[in-house]
Amino acid sequence: MKVSYEWLQNYIDLSGYDASQIGEILTRSGVEIDIVEERNQGIRGVVVGYVKKKEKHPDADKLNVCTVDVGETEDLQIVCGAKNVDAGQKVPVALVGSVLPGNFKIKKAKLRGVPSHGMICSAKELGIDSKLLSKEKQDGILVLPEEAEIGSDMIAYLGLSDEILELDLTPNRADCLSMRGVAYEVSANIGREVTLPDVDNVTEDADTVASEHVKVNIEADDCEHYSARYIKDITIQDSPQWLQNRLMAAGVRPINNIVDITNYVMLEYGQPLHAFDADQVDQGEIIVRRAHDDEQITTLDEQERVLDSSMLLITDRKQPLAIAGVMGGSSSEVSSTTKNVILESAIFSGSSVRQTSRKLGLRSESSLRFEKEIDRGIVNKAVNRAAELIRQYAGGVVATGIVEQITKETKESIITISLSKINEYIGSTITIDEVKQILAKLQFTYEEENAEFNITIPTRRGDIQLDVDVIEEIARIYGYDHIPTTLMEGKTTPGALTKQQKIRRAIVQSLSGSGLYEVINYTLVEPSSLKLLHAFDEGLHPIQLAMPMSEERSVLRTSIAPQLIQTATYNRNRNNHDLAMFEMGSVYRTEEQKLTTLPTEKPMLAVLLSGNKQTVNWAQKPMPVDFYDLKGLTEQLFDYLGITRQIQYKTANLKGFHPGRTAEICLDGNVIGYMGQLHPALQKEQDLDATYVMELELQPLYEAAHFHIDYTPLPKYPSMQRDMALLVDEALEGNKLVAAIKQSAGDLLQHVNVFDVYTGSHLPEGKKSIAIALTYLDYEKTLTDEVVSAAHQKVIAHLQKEFNAELR
Repeated sequence: MKVSYEWLQNYIDLSGYDASQIGEILTRSGVEIDIVEERNQGIRGVVVGYVKKKEKHPDADKLNVCTVDVGETEDLQIVCGAKNVDAGQKVPVALVGSVLPGNFKIKKAKLRGVPSHGMICSAKELGIDSKLLSKEKQDGILVLPEEAEIGSDMIAYLGLSDEILELDLTPNRADCLSMRGVAYEVSANIGREVTLPDVDNVTEDADTVASEHVKVNIEADDCEHYSARYIKDITIQDSPQWLQNRLMAAGVRPINNIVDITNYVMLEYGQPLHAFDADQVDQGEIIVRRAHDDEQITTLDEQERVLDSSMLLITDRKQPLAIAGVMGGSSSEVSSTTKNVILESAIFSGSSVRQTSRKLGLRSESSLRFEKEIDRGIVNKAVNRAAELIRQYAGGVVATGIVEQITKETKESIITISLSKINEYIGSTITIDEVKQILAKLQFTYEEENAEFNITIPTRRGDIQLDVDVIEEIARIYGYDHIPTTLMEGKTTPGALTKQQKIRRAIVQSLSGSGLYEVINYTLVEPSSLKLLHAFDEGLHPIQLAMPMSEERSVLRTSIAPQLIQTATYNRNRNNHDLAMFEMGSVYRTEEQKLTTLPTEKPMLAVLLSGNKQTVNWAQKPMPVDFYDLKGLTEQLFDYLGITRQIQYKTANLKGFHPGRTAEICLDGNVIGYMGQLHPALQKEQDLDATYVMELELQPLYEAAHFHIDYTPLPKYPSMQRDMALLVDEALEGNKLVAAIKQSAGDLLQHVNVFDVYTGSHLPEGKKSIAIALTYLDYEKTLTDEVVSAAHQKVIAHLQKEFNAELR
C-alpha cells in the first residue's frame, strides 16, 4: 500500500512530524514501512506555459519554433521536436537554469541556428512513470488541462512535492489498505483526532428514485451485502488534477472521472466499488449468483474468461456484467458515451474471491482487498462518498435512496479482558488509566468495572477477534520499547518426539546401520513411472495436477518403489552398480477418476538392493544379492522396532515381479507390504542386474512397534532341540507348517526354525523336503527325553494328519 503523506494530512494533523518520522513511528508499532520516497525526482524551475504560436523551423523539418507565455513580461522562444505540440496548448516548460531528473540542467541553446530559451517537457522528462499515464500522454509533450494557471509551479500543480510511505503489510492488517485505516493507525500512535469526509449527507434529486431504476437480487451465499446507487446525466471527462495526482501517488493510473472516483474511494475507505453503464444493464436488474460451468465473460482487460460454478458473478437477466470482487466486464464498461451509471458497493466472501482470482490468474486492487476481508460496516458510507464526488465532478444527478439487499447482518464484536491478564501476557505493570488511554487512542469504546474491560471492536478491525488480539494492540501502542525484559513464568512442557517420529528415526538407524543409503525423490512424478509396478496401487487412479510445471512432475505418486528403480538406473548409468538404498515418504491414492474428496495420504517405506553384497573382506569374491538378503533386512528391522506380533511371508504373484521370488508381508494376517525380485523383463528394460525391492506401509508399524524392553531372566535349565525333515506337497508353504507346529506343540516349544528346503532328485514328483529345528524349554525344571519326545510326537502326528506329511 502506497500512502501519500500530503493526502494523509487531509484526515489527521501531522504538524511537527515529517514523512520519515511518521514512517518510523508506524514501523515501531508493528506496521512496517519499506521506504519513504519523494515523488519529486529532482525537478526545479519548471512552470506551466502557454503555446501562443507554432512555426516550422526554417532549417529542420522535424523541429518547430514555439512562442510560449510563461507568465513573465516577455514570451519565450523555444524550439521543440515533439509531434503533438501545437498552438493553444498549456504545457510544462523548463526555464533556463531549471533542473530535470538526473541533474539535467537546462541552458540557453541554438538548435540549427535558432535560439531556444528553455524546453517544453514530456511526462517522462518530469520523472512521471509512463504506466500511470494514458497512451495519449505517454507520447510527446505533456498537454495540461485548460484550468492550469500560466506561470504556476509544475511541482505544486502535479503534486510532486509529496512523499510516499510504502507499507509492507501483514495479511491481518487489511484495515491499512486504505487512507482511512492508516489515518486511524497514525492517530493511535500520536494521539490526534481523525477527521473524515461527511458521507451521510448526499445531495439527491427528489424526482428520481433509485428503486425505480435499479433492482438487486442476491442468489448466492458468498455475498452478504449488496448496495447500489443510480446516478444519471453524467459527463465523462478527465478528473480534476488534484484527484489524478492522488491516484498516481498511490500507483493507480487515472482513466476518466467516473472510474477515477471509484478508485479514489477504494483507496480512501478500503471498499472496492464498481460503476456499470446503467443503459447496458437489462431493466436495471443486478443479480449476484454463481457462474455456470464454462460460462464466459470478457473482462475490462479485453480477455475472455471461462468460468466455473465455484465463481461468483454479477449479471443481469441476459448477460454477465462482472466477476464479483475481481474485475468488471467490458459489456457494461463506463465509456465516453455513458450517461447514467449504477454504482456498486458490496461485501463478497474473501475465500470465494481468492479462489476465483487464483483460478483465473487475475488479480486486481479490488480482489486484493476482498481476499483479506474488508470493513463490513462501510458499504453504504463508501457508495455515498462516491456518489457525492460524481455529482460534484461529473455533473451527475444522484437518485434518492440506496437499493440494497443484506443476507447477513454486521455486528461489532465485544471482547472481555482483565487488567491482570493484560499484564500477565505482556510482562508489564500497565495501569488501568494507561489501558483506558490506549483504548481511547485506538478509538475502541469500552465499559470498565473492577479492572475488567468489555471492549467493543469497530468493524474496521476485523483482525481483532480474541482477547490476545486486544493485548497485542495494547502492547503495540504502549510501545514495545517500554516493555521491560522479564523471565518467562508458568508451566513448561519438555520437548519430545512423537511415537511416529521415534519409529521413523529408528528405521533410519536400522537401515543405515546395515549399510543402506537414504534417498529422497520427488512426490510429483511422470505418469509412465507409475506403470513400472502394480503392487499396492492396482485399480487406483493417478492424481493429476491442474497446472503442472512439466510432464515429468504432473501426477502424485501412488508408490515409492518405481522411483527407487529409476534412481537405481540413474546410478548404474554412471557406473555405480552395487546399490543398497531406502526411502520413506508419502504416497497419494484415490479410486476416483475425478476427485470429489481428498485422496488418502499414506506413509510408506521402500528398500532396493541391486548388484553385489557388501563384504568386509576385500579379498572375498563378490556375491550377488538375493531374496534372503532382503528378507533378512526386513526381519532385522521388525526386530529393531520391537514388533513381536505375528509376521508372515506369503507367496505372491505381483505384476512387475519374478513369479517365484515374491512374497507378501503380513502383520496379524493383514497384508502390509511386499518384497521380491523384479521381473527379468523389467530388469532388462531398466538395464539392471538382479534387483530386489521391498515396500511397506508405515502406519501398521507405528501401531505395532514396541520400544519398551521387557526383562526376562536367563533360564536356569537347559533346552533341548529336535530336528525333523518332512516330505510334503511342493505347493505347501513353510509358514503354514510353522503355524501348525506352534499350535500343537504346547507351552514347552520356544523356537521353530525352517533351516532347509530341498526339491530335486530322489524325491517323489510334486514333493519337497522341509527341514525344521524345534527348541523345547521348561523354565521350572530340567526336561527329560520322555517329556520332549511326547511333545515332539504330538507335533509329528498333527502334521501327518493336517498336511499328510511324511518323516524322512
